[in-house]
Amino acid sequence: MDLVTRITQHFTDSAHLKLQALEVLAEPIAKASERMVQCLMSEGKIMSCGNGGSAADAQHFSAEMLNRFERERPGLAAIALTTDSSTMTSIANDYAFEQIFSKQVRALGQPNDLLLAISTSGNSKNVLEAIHAAHEREIAVIALTGNGGGQIAEALYHTDIHLCVPSMVTARIQEIHLLTLHCLCDAIDYSLLGAE
Repeated sequence: MDLVTRITQHFTDSAHLKLQALEVLAEPIAKASERMVQCLMSEGKIMSCGNGGSAADAQHFSAEMLNRFERERPGLAAIALTTDSSTMTSIANDYAFEQIFSKQVRALGQPNDLLLAISTSGNSKNVLEAIHAAHEREIAVIALTGNGGGQIAEALYHTDIHLCVPSMVTARIQEIHLLTLHCLCDAIDYSLLGAE
């Protein structure tokens, strides 16, 4: 197989999965955006976390909230728990890597807040611990996963929202996660500002 054929296959697979995921995720994404708007209107903040590409997604979402998405508006309260290297390395060094997000959730989280927990596999231990910490603080969770949801699916409360990409391929899951985050940003802006 030549490179052009391989590249074409990636585009095709991504497009097919996006259409398949649309049927599964459109309604839960709408519900998640409504929950986020409720959080923000109640003076809450959205905390996000993940590892690797999911950490980048957490930071991307936070940036879109704090700065702007596609429309001018005041900044919205969001924080990525993945950005403070001093905090994360001190927690990992003094306690355990599994606690790098949960200790932040316990310290910073308030009941009106939301946790956006991102894990492609659904099995990230530190994200799972963050979910447990959020539940302890009476903070609702929106989980973004793939691979059937893994251990995170089992840890969620019925009041939480699970956005699980119907795929086992990491790259495809991450592509849908990014599209989902953009849908959330757009829905939040639409809910707060109306149509342009």
